[in-house]
Amino acid sequence: MQQLIDKAHTLIEALPYIRTFSGKTFVIKYGGSAMVDEKLKDSFAQDVVLLNYVGINTVIVHGGGPQIGKTMERMGKVPEFIAGMRVTDLETMEIVEMVLGGRVNKEIVALINNHGGKAVGLTGKDGRLIEARKTSARRYSEEKAAYEDLDIGHVGEVVRVNPEVLDTLDASAFIPIIAPVGVGAQGESYNINADSAAGAVAAALKAEKLILLTDVPGVLDSNKQLIPVLDQKKAESLLEQGVIAGGMIPKVKSCFTALAGGVAKTHVIDGRILHALLLEIFTAGGIGTEISAG
Repeated sequence: MQQLIDKAHTLIEALPYIRTFSGKTFVIKYGGSAMVDEKLKDSFAQDVVLLNYVGINTVIVHGGGPQIGKTMERMGKVPEFIAGMRVTDLETMEIVEMVLGGRVNKEIVALINNHGGKAVGLTGKDGRLIEARKTSARRYSEEKAAYEDLDIGHVGEVVRVNPEVLDTLDASAFIPIIAPVGVGAQGESYNINADSAAGAVAAALKAEKLILLTDVPGVLDSNKQLIPVLDQKKAESLLEQGVIAGGMIPKVKSCFTALAGGVAKTHVIDGRILHALLLEIFTAGGIGTEISAG
């Protein structure tokens, strides 16, 4: 009997959060181990479906870098990165579209639908959802003793997000699953960083929350301890000091993009934890780092 009572207490604890967030939109960046481990994949899908059943509109932007790399290797291409960005020639761009917009996207759609959701797969090219322009990689040259911009092919940065298609899907209780492939002015395709795409989508939708799933506990301090709460000013200071580094940089910058667009709060959480979304959203302490405008 006590176990049943404990379950009831858990539901009651979630009630004020359900009441607050019902009818609001959450943008979730899905990536890392949560996309690979079968238990974590099921846990993620269950969380998303539950959020929708309690009235929270979810929009998913997903990554897929490891899957792209494996496919490239099977096709005889060696993945190349400059300053952490994938060099994307025309053939690689075709692989990116095939893997992200095809196999990975449709696997996520099927997973959520199998758990009772109504998911629909998109890329940023559908309805010109994510308009993009070509970008370059910036790298320090020891020889020139200066930074230089390097051409890395069909890699883009977000220019504009056109949310009309997402508004239509949300109105019909569908869950958009977005592959981060952008479209240029002439219809060309661009490979977009998934974190950056998620931040831009959240800003365009004026979402209540942006939530980024990672393979670390959240934003860590100089002693590698979790920082539960950050405002943007402190986060910018940690960036300047090099405390926030590596793969965490685009995640934190995507939070800044979202906050600048009017998103209330952003979260960087550990996607390796079962039901990470529910634990972050429906508990007082949460499990990761919350970044707000301050």
